[in-house]
Amino acid sequence: MKFFKLVSSLYVLVNVLFTGIAFSQTEFIENKGQWDKQVKFMTNAGNGAFFLRGNGFTVLQHNPADLEKVIHTTSNATGGQGFSRERILHSHAYAVQFVGANENPEIIPDKQLPSVNNYFLGNDKSKWASDCKIYGGVTYKNVYPNIDVRYYSDGGTHLKYDIIVHPGGDVNKIALQYKGADELLVKNNELVIKTSVGDNREMYPYTYQVEDNQRKVIDTKYNVKGNVVTFKIKDHAAGSTLIIDPNVVFFTYTGSTADNWGFTATYGPDGSFYSGGIAFNNGFPVTTGAFQTSHGGGGGQAFDDARDIAVMKLTPDGKNRVYATYIGGSKNEQPHSLIVDPQGNLIVAGRTKSNDPSTPALNYPITTPAIGTGGSWDIVITKLNAAGNALIGSIRIGGDANDGVNITEDESSGMRSLKRNYGDDARSEVNLDAAGNIYLASCTQSSNFPVTGSAFQKTLGGKQDGVVLKINPNCNTVLWSSFLGGSEDDASYVLALGNNNNLYVAGGTASNNISAIPSSGVISSSNSGGPCDGFVVELTNDGTTAVTGTYLGTGASDQVYGVETDKSGNVYVMGTTEGTWPVINANIFGPANSKQFISKLNPSLSSYIYSTTFGSGSPLPNISPTAFLVDRCENVYVSGWGGKADYKLGFNNSTTKGMPVTADAIKGVTDASGSDFYFIVIQKDAVKLLFGSFFGQDDPVGDVPLTFGDHVDGGTSRFDQSGVIYQAICANCNKTVSFFGTPGSWSTTNNAMEGGLCNLGMLKIKMNFAGVEAGPQASINGIVNDTAGCIPLTVVFTDTVQNGKKFIWDFGDGSPKDTTTTFTVSHTYNTTGTYKVSLVAIDSTTCNIADTAYIKIRAGNNKATLDFVAAKTGLCTDLSYLFTNTSSASTAPFTANSFTWDFGDGTPRLKASQNPPVSHTYLGPGTYIVKLILSDTSFCNSPDSVSKTIRLSPIVKATFSTPAMGCV
Repeated sequence: MKFFKLVSSLYVLVNVLFTGIAFSQTEFIENKGQWDKQVKFMTNAGNGAFFLRGNGFTVLQHNPADLEKVIHTTSNATGGQGFSRERILHSHAYAVQFVGANENPEIIPDKQLPSVNNYFLGNDKSKWASDCKIYGGVTYKNVYPNIDVRYYSDGGTHLKYDIIVHPGGDVNKIALQYKGADELLVKNNELVIKTSVGDNREMYPYTYQVEDNQRKVIDTKYNVKGNVVTFKIKDHAAGSTLIIDPNVVFFTYTGSTADNWGFTATYGPDGSFYSGGIAFNNGFPVTTGAFQTSHGGGGGQAFDDARDIAVMKLTPDGKNRVYATYIGGSKNEQPHSLIVDPQGNLIVAGRTKSNDPSTPALNYPITTPAIGTGGSWDIVITKLNAAGNALIGSIRIGGDANDGVNITEDESSGMRSLKRNYGDDARSEVNLDAAGNIYLASCTQSSNFPVTGSAFQKTLGGKQDGVVLKINPNCNTVLWSSFLGGSEDDASYVLALGNNNNLYVAGGTASNNISAIPSSGVISSSNSGGPCDGFVVELTNDGTTAVTGTYLGTGASDQVYGVETDKSGNVYVMGTTEGTWPVINANIFGPANSKQFISKLNPSLSSYIYSTTFGSGSPLPNISPTAFLVDRCENVYVSGWGGKADYKLGFNNSTTKGMPVTADAIKGVTDASGSDFYFIVIQKDAVKLLFGSFFGQDDPVGDVPLTFGDHVDGGTSRFDQSGVIYQAICANCNKTVSFFGTPGSWSTTNNAMEGGLCNLGMLKIKMNFAGVEAGPQASINGIVNDTAGCIPLTVVFTDTVQNGKKFIWDFGDGSPKDTTTTFTVSHTYNTTGTYKVSLVAIDSTTCNIADTAYIKIRAGNNKATLDFVAAKTGLCTDLSYLFTNTSSASTAPFTANSFTWDFGDGTPRLKASQNPPVSHTYLGPGTYIVKLILSDTSFCNSPDSVSKTIRLSPIVKATFSTPAMGCV
């Protein structure tokens, strides 16, 4: 049956406060007389409680600061003078009622939990209740005619309610009256409920309807009149499912049964989630036809046993796996950084020990001969195609010592030199430019690491240097590489491309003589004298020249873990300090002298524009940073983790306790051990805290055996340009704490069965501070991201971000601009040419008002007609085929690289001309889809392809009485 589904989200503080409440699962407790008779169910939610009534709900919210004092006083008090003053708790309650609704709807709880609650408080036995059942969700049937309401949790991050409108239901009847709120208003498309103890928010109503299994986004707004809220919905089709989803966020596991540690994550152009970790054995849930479907090393759980890179791609909503694959040889591998190009191809950067020249078949998969002598660990950069079933290119590069290793590979060795956190040995970052060239910042201990003759630094400066590489888009050629360092330990952790196309590289150093840093004219031309300083260096794009650079330090231990630039060429750095970081032209976020810093430097690196700190004020850093962003509005974002994984392994760091949080925090109080992830957003020019929150399971305090806290084992995660975090987590290790993924996500449980019992966790949170963004996408003949075709060429353009309110399209061919309020337009090109299409997305209520983005369309008239003939060769027992390309073209001739053959068996694709025919031998019987791909962009229908199916049946030999031999 078709139905409408209207989803709104009540954003309640999800501070894990009351004992027995799992953060990842909201529990609705039935009322058996222990509460007022109007209450049907209650859930402890954040700084208060949430009560379900007959035709609405009530929100009880406590003042977070008061609540923190009560908790602290109660846990430490021994009575005495002043105790009562400390226990004053200010609270606010407001009720929401569905106006004109059924007073007695049918109430259906679901997902009953195995436990029950008992209430025996006070002397009034009429208020006692036992065996009170607990549920994961509750549905109210026919609140309005043919309209249901369902209350549930979206994985512990938000308490939500769905309004489901079945055929015959009238969306316009839905009205919510807020009684007791101080004020209702709409701000930045969000519904703000003001109370005396803080604001609650119902997030921006992202709305779409499903037609023919495709999403069509529908413009929806909150409409407030007095204390009544309705929904203003434009142009929805009466026969389609309508969904209003104000918060796209999920947390999920890979579901691997093998031990699977989390390292790195990134985003795709459509919001897909890519994650990278290591797997110790078979059991990672690979997809059929993936590039590598079995573990390369055969498994094992000891630290030095073989560990493969394990990559998984999820759909944007986290519900479905697109592909999952191993990448590795017979020894150890790690992924440190991921990035995706506009076509959806994934670049993986990391390191490998599978580099034995005597066993090339067991080594890390590469598509070009290894570069350098190779040694213990080598750096690898691999480009996986969009389907996850083949390599586009893969490079292994290294000298005779460790490459891609910061100081030491031994994770349990504790703090030393530049290694200040667990996982610091695995820091490096990969990035892309607009042309698809690949850049890598890492480090090396090899004096013979391969560098180019034009490199700005040709020799190893000390025991360890940073290293910087530029690689071509096909990931088969190193365009340049260089050392970056001085006479002591140096490491390049992160990099960014400026709007001048120069490269900014940052990290940590113990040297006082980095040649890339000038002797004057910068913030600091010398090391500050502590164990290590941070640094940032600007390099020309060709790698020949170090333009400028500066040390950044305090005289204690300081390192830079994030670098970004803005449109004005200013440089932002983020990192940690053990000293007193300068605060200049900025507010601070948390107590003074906190140990995480953010600084904005002028383009010449000669002065601070502003500099600030955030944290708890503890004498040591709270977090090991994992991601950094400066958005288009110049707001700054940081993610990181802290706690047990550091201090249990000898790293002299603090915990996440006491870090600043906001009223809309996903998790407002860190766990008892201070072992959570932490996210912060700071407004432009460091004037205001926009968001602060924890995320993670609730680990017990103290050195409890087998508990390890939320962490990563190295590597970078990413914010996209809209401020959405794609965070990898090494999650739920040893499974000592119950922690579930978002209901409906790919895997809600950690399925590991051996070893450390970890799973790579994937967390996606939308922050909603980055303003309006334009994201044009082209589709031709239903093929998304196709940008070339033959005239007359009809292109469907879509804004993929869809957070604008008005859109101006310029199709680049001289036709009138198209101004619309819808996300999709169509345009036909009738003349050959290459056209630069611009999209301006506008929302005057956001910080940047408008954003412009471009896409190129190529229209031609030189169409190629594709075909080929497949013929079996040799005897009937032979598994070889001869493929003859019979394609034709009416204009330009084919060249040596016009075509690509994909033989359908996972072997590398073959670039070829039309002639001569190509031969391919299959390893065994099976069904293979052979594809001839036109990869020559001089033809208007490139990329295009034609496919044929080859079936090789098992062979049964038979001997005949005559001399002839045959097969049946």
